[in-house]
Amino acid sequence: MKSSGGKSRGGAVRKGRKGAQVGSGGNGRRALEGKGPTPKAEDREYHVAHKAKVLRERAAAKQAGRGGRDAAPRGASGAARRAKSGDESEIVTGRNSVLEALRARIPATTLYIAARVEMDDRMKEILSIATGRGIPVLEIMRPELDRLAGRDAVHQGVALKVPPYEYAHPGELLDLTLRKGETPLFVALDGITDPRNLGAIIRSTAAFGGQGVIVPQRRSVGMTASAWKTSAGAAARTPVAMAANLTQTLKAYKQAGVFVLGLDGGGDVSLPGLSFADRPVVIVVGSEGKGLSRLVTETCDAVVSIPISDATESLNAGIAVSVTLYEIAKLRAEPAN
Repeated sequence: MKSSGGKSRGGAVRKGRKGAQVGSGGNGRRALEGKGPTPKAEDREYHVAHKAKVLRERAAAKQAGRGGRDAAPRGASGAARRAKSGDESEIVTGRNSVLEALRARIPATTLYIAARVEMDDRMKEILSIATGRGIPVLEIMRPELDRLAGRDAVHQGVALKVPPYEYAHPGELLDLTLRKGETPLFVALDGITDPRNLGAIIRSTAAFGGQGVIVPQRRSVGMTASAWKTSAGAAARTPVAMAANLTQTLKAYKQAGVFVLGLDGGGDVSLPGLSFADRPVVIVVGSEGKGLSRLVTETCDAVVSIPISDATESLNAGIAVSVTLYEIAKLRAEPAN
């Protein structure tokens, strides 16, 4: 087709290619092929099932090295510690939360500050505490801080990175107490999921002479930043142990001579004047709604009730533990007749 000027219209003619055609090398065909079967969840490193698998393998290897330490909690040579499953750092956001976390001396690895953030008294104290403790301070752009904090978090220009907590082993917690010549006094949590309850219990345990707190590995609260804050610094002095199986751990404690006392409103033993107070004791407390589980209740040497007025149906788990610890500490302090 000719234009009015007698020349071919540009772009209207398809030019032929000279020489051999260059192919895709099979990439086009391979792109259409499948990538094989989907790996199992536990084989995908980013999946929570993989993390659980790694934790199980570590626990199995550790148990093999112990030679069955859970069944006989005596004779440990050290106090090994391990991280809970889901080995990921926690991000604390917001000026008040970050400041409270730093005041409580929560272990932290990095403080993130938004570029050109507005400085107020809280921010000045945050920076002062962080630099005084040698915590690295990184200034980042707000979009990056938004991503770090999460979609729904209100970070107010600041975030604190907290590493995963390392838990003690229940058997070694008992060994350490016995080697010090102290009368064991522990608190075990059965089905409690509120980190503020855990923090309050840690604080009460430290206040009344307890040597540690035990939490089960599954269906239980862990040592989060919120628990650290509620403990008001007591978590830095009072170890928290993780039990792979709470019932088995309590049975092992019983074999070692520790009395297992459950707390329940319908208990058959009244707290005032508790006859077990001067003996090695582990207090077990359940959630406010469900109470102690059946297996744990069957494992207890006694189920203790706290007398309360009819105006209150039940006590918060943290308060119940605090009252019980106070009574035991008081009875232990009384001179023997």
